[in-house]
Amino acid sequence: MLLGFLLLSFWQFMCMGLCTAAQSELTITTIKQEPYAMSKGTQLEGFCMDLLSEVAKKLGFKYRVQLVKDGSYGRQDESGNWNGMIGEVVRGEADLAIAPLTLTAAREKAVGMTKPFMQTGISVLLRKDISEGAGFFDFLTPFSALTWLGIFIAYLGTAACIFIVSRLSPCEWSQPQSEQSRFSLLHSLWYTAGALTLQGAGPHPKSLSGRVICCSWWLFAVVLLACYFSNLSSSKTSESSQLMVKGFEDLANQDMIEYGCLAGSSTLAFFKNSNNPVYRRIYEHMERSKSFVSSMDEGIRRAREGSFAFIGESVSLDLAVARHCELVRAHEVVGMRGYSIAAAFGSPIIKNLSVAILQLSEAGELAYLRSKWWASSCIAGKGKTSAMQPHSLKGMFLVLSLGLGLGTILAVLELTSKSRRSAAEQKKSCCTVLTEELSLRLRTSDAKRSQENVEKDKEKA
Repeated sequence: MLLGFLLLSFWQFMCMGLCTAAQSELTITTIKQEPYAMSKGTQLEGFCMDLLSEVAKKLGFKYRVQLVKDGSYGRQDESGNWNGMIGEVVRGEADLAIAPLTLTAAREKAVGMTKPFMQTGISVLLRKDISEGAGFFDFLTPFSALTWLGIFIAYLGTAACIFIVSRLSPCEWSQPQSEQSRFSLLHSLWYTAGALTLQGAGPHPKSLSGRVICCSWWLFAVVLLACYFSNLSSSKTSESSQLMVKGFEDLANQDMIEYGCLAGSSTLAFFKNSNNPVYRRIYEHMERSKSFVSSMDEGIRRAREGSFAFIGESVSLDLAVARHCELVRAHEVVGMRGYSIAAAFGSPIIKNLSVAILQLSEAGELAYLRSKWWASSCIAGKGKTSAMQPHSLKGMFLVLSLGLGLGTILAVLELTSKSRRSAAEQKKSCCTVLTEELSLRLRTSDAKRSQENVEKDKEKA
């Protein structure tokens, strides 16, 4: 009985201790930085505040948030003392530090760090108008090579149809024995090219069949030019995103653009401690020119002014791109690292915090918070424009084909109608007259000989 009473008392004491620990209010230190923690009246809001709220719900603790007194993240001085949020956790002034704290070996030795709640790296931020020079044939980029080939075939096909229709239609060539057709092959090519450039080149067709073909070609040309200039404008706008500085090697090999990073940051430490020759050159240049900035806002401001590339963590640079549409981040990202929550060294809550972060990541909550706070204010659709493919104009190619086919059929019907009238007058078979007409109109050498014979007969007479 006594042993059972002692065990029951011990269990009640443990439960009271656990409840007290669960209900104890934790002191959280953070720093103001968009969009992790921002002022909203008397409260703070942002990515880290939402993350803290979700973690607190899972672990069941209450908390009180305070801003770090010296406004620093945490750096170790020569005597081994830490400042900023890391220093407050080390001295016991705060239980947790939640902010974009980069997980580094030095910080891991001083405090306990959770699994990263966000992955980041080092990249370059600069203005969009720092672009590559234009090529000699950039005016061809709105359409793909296959599209240009299709347009050329359509041009030749239309010119050939105009040439054939002008010879078949009696309205265009009424006396093939005594006169030449107004539309030679060269003139048909010239007329089609003139219509494509909206300039026109007379004479114009008089027959219904010729006008059907010309109208189809004009409609095709108008839509084609509209697509061309629209895509050309888009491609010229997107040229700004084709950076002359695509990575750190390009940055180190040029001297036109100044570059720098945040003073005393982990980004600077990465370049300082790296054995990569390119990264060493970048560090030595920044150290020699003293091109460091004192804050993220200063780095972004100088990048917006132009002729300056700001080197920083890719997550922060992505936010700057989302807020300022004239900026762009280089594609290359190096030195991948993560942001973690810091607690006192050896604290048992570290394990629970890491599990909660992994659960939020697996549930998609971290991705949702990222999309929520990194939403872009720029107008969509200003990315790199791809060359227009033939299937984008398949409707207009179809309309042109139908127009060419309809015009050719009308020309044959016009010639057939004339042949019937001639056959009735000459009392011959319609097929015979039609065959003679086709032979006369389509054989240019015979037509020329007939014309020469008529002129000789006139001279003899």
